[in-house]
Amino acid sequence: MAEKKAFVLRINPEMLKELEMWAQQDFRSVNGQIEYLLSEAIKKQKRSKNKGTSSEMD
Repeated sequence: MAEKKAFVLRINPEMLKELEMWAQQDFRSVNGQIEYLLSEAIKKQKRSKNKGTSSEMD
């Protein structure tokens, strides 16, 4: 497994509270939930880029 890089995240208290509740519902830590959400957003962004390039080739 790749080494993980630690960094500071500044987040407003209301958003953190929502993330904590969401993470608890999904049986994840807050860190795990943030990683999951970022991973899904990156996958979605890559798919939308690929759709854009394939339609340009047509």
